[in-house]
Amino acid sequence: MLKLYGGARSRASIVHWYLEELEIPYEFVKLDMQMGEHLQPEYLAINPFGKVPAIVDGDFKLWESGAILLYLADKYSKSSLSSEERAVFSQWVLFANATLGSGIFVEANREREMPRLLTQLNEIFSQQPFLLGDKFTVADVAVGAILNYIPMILKLDLSPYPAVLNYMKQLSERPAFQRSIAKRT
Repeated sequence: MLKLYGGARSRASIVHWYLEELEIPYEFVKLDMQMGEHLQPEYLAINPFGKVPAIVDGDFKLWESGAILLYLADKYSKSSLSSEERAVFSQWVLFANATLGSGIFVEANREREMPRLLTQLNEIFSQQPFLLGDKFTVADVAVGAILNYIPMILKLDLSPYPAVLNYMKQLSERPAFQRSIAKRT
């Protein structure tokens, strides 16, 4: 059975959400980060950097939330992905982790980056319900999780972005979101 390793208030909740969306069996192994369980030799054999999340799927070990999301989409989603679809999913997952996350959660970047990023996302969501059109995908998990962390962590005013707020609400009402990220609050 696939194992997801994570800690309280970590990006493991993003992977947890996607596992719930995929409805595949998994075991969540909660590491006590305060006690240094992520720095013990058993876990360092999975991720030598001692960061979470990580997964073990049979003999396969993988860390970094974005890489895990893409792996799960590739292996467990109900439809096969073309190279182009895989590339677009990768684009959005990398955007979420590298651009959107740092543009919002790194204070030095926020004033400059957040309006630019959220204005464009607002435009996308004013035209379609999900990032890639009418279908919920792994891209929505990656971007939607980062967006839904904003009210949990920063309490920023997002009222200038009504379509983004609607998107966040729509995602937060998904049963899989409720069983994963919503349980963090």
